[in-house]
Amino acid sequence: MTIDRFNRRRLLQSALGGGAFFLLPHLGRAQGASGESQPFSFDRLRDMARDMATRPHVPDDIPDADILDQVDYDRHNQVRFRADRSLWRGQGRISPVQPFFPGMYFRNPVRIHTVQDGMATEVPFSLDLFDIPEGNPARQLTRTKGFAGFRVQDAKTEIDWMAFLGASYWRTSGYSGQFGLSARGLAIDTAIPDGPEEFPLFTHFWLEPAENGDLTAYALLDSPRATGAYRIVSRRGNGVSQDITATVFLRDAVERLGIAPLTSMFWFGKTDRHIAPDWRPEVHDSDGLEILAGNGERIWRPLNNPPGTRVNSFHAPSVKGFGLMQRERDFAQYQDDGVFYDRRASAWITPQGDWGDGAVVLTELRTDDEIHDNIVAFWQPAGPTAKGQQHDFAYRLDWVRDNPAVSTIGHFTAVRLGAGGVPGQPRPKGVVKVVCDFAGPNLAGLGREDGLSVAATTAQARVSNTAVYPVVGTDYWRALFDLSFGPGDDPIDLRAYVDGKGAAMTETLILQLFPSQLRALLASTP
Repeated sequence: MTIDRFNRRRLLQSALGGGAFFLLPHLGRAQGASGESQPFSFDRLRDMARDMATRPHVPDDIPDADILDQVDYDRHNQVRFRADRSLWRGQGRISPVQPFFPGMYFRNPVRIHTVQDGMATEVPFSLDLFDIPEGNPARQLTRTKGFAGFRVQDAKTEIDWMAFLGASYWRTSGYSGQFGLSARGLAIDTAIPDGPEEFPLFTHFWLEPAENGDLTAYALLDSPRATGAYRIVSRRGNGVSQDITATVFLRDAVERLGIAPLTSMFWFGKTDRHIAPDWRPEVHDSDGLEILAGNGERIWRPLNNPPGTRVNSFHAPSVKGFGLMQRERDFAQYQDDGVFYDRRASAWITPQGDWGDGAVVLTELRTDDEIHDNIVAFWQPAGPTAKGQQHDFAYRLDWVRDNPAVSTIGHFTAVRLGAGGVPGQPRPKGVVKVVCDFAGPNLAGLGREDGLSVAATTAQARVSNTAVYPVVGTDYWRALFDLSFGPGDDPIDLRAYVDGKGAAMTETLILQLFPSQLRALLASTP
């Protein structure tokens, strides 16, 4: 079954309206009556999640559902939180927090608590916390018990630097102040053939601020087949760094369990500019998946906007890191001075401890606009899941400009496609030229005479006319080759790296190309 980006958005909206929490004794004691403080710790939160997993999932009763349906996108944007009611506003460097108002797309009540000295106090929902225009149906919302999520601001500028909103999603402003890709707590059955995807919800948050502006968010996750306890410690520096500790309990088996999921957008880039009727050269929040394997191999997989849904799994036992990256940083390659895609953060996952056997899974969905998230990447543990399983994991999530796992080996900076053959001669049919630019400190002092070569292999096409050389007047190199493909439509999977006398001089480049798109590219060539 193909899940296109529109249906996936509808699934998300359905999940936001259909998930819930089951009010168990542990949970009831942790929140107490409105304004009443109760003991709280991460161990207590883990106990809540464990208790919930032993009982059937019960969908939440949505109060004032008919009113929420009237609070659409435009009406929701008219509602403003009153700045003077922000949590921790005006308390030195502590980051103020503002809850989000519920609405058509954020129906499930999210309970928010503050934590101080091991005691938790709920922040009760109230219309008095918001400025709501006359005539807006949001004024009639009187029975809800929770918010939709929350945003975190800089104490001095009151500019947002983090937001939790929808299912188990969150985003940060990264190193540049630009929001781009998202993280989420857990992915369940993303793009499986029998679908649909299940979207777990963060139903409760406990927020513990630090005097230096850092924030620890504890979250309770719930869905039909999983519960979870999360601790997310967020710090700002050269970007945003988060230390995430979580325990997930399964109520039932899951076909595809996604740990540390990242979600992004890729409409078009250097390899598929011809598929989009847009004036800008490139449009994407991320341009590639990077993996640091347990054996030290570094892999770069440029993202695609495929003809249909594609799921690729990269076996990586004891993976050392992975992330959705934005390598292209030149404004001229985007020409967008509104959303500044050149400033979008990369998100890099560093597992804490050995995650064991498993794979990094990349899902790419077809999209025809930049408003749709169509890229998902996560870690999938090896082996089947089962009811009653417990999964403990911890990782660092860095929202940064460049990969914090620095390497001296060459890395690919651009991949372009064009008509194959030799300039000035008749171009052969069914042949594209693959041009790969790369750079790295290990290339310093080398030249054409040093005999670098490209090692490219694929079972679905034929590689010929290879060449590797430094680009005159620059500090980077170029590897290129022709790729001959046949009349079929099966994807072409290609693996390449630059070799220097038997040693790998670059990371491993993995490309997945689609003959239908290659034919369209060649047809557009004069």
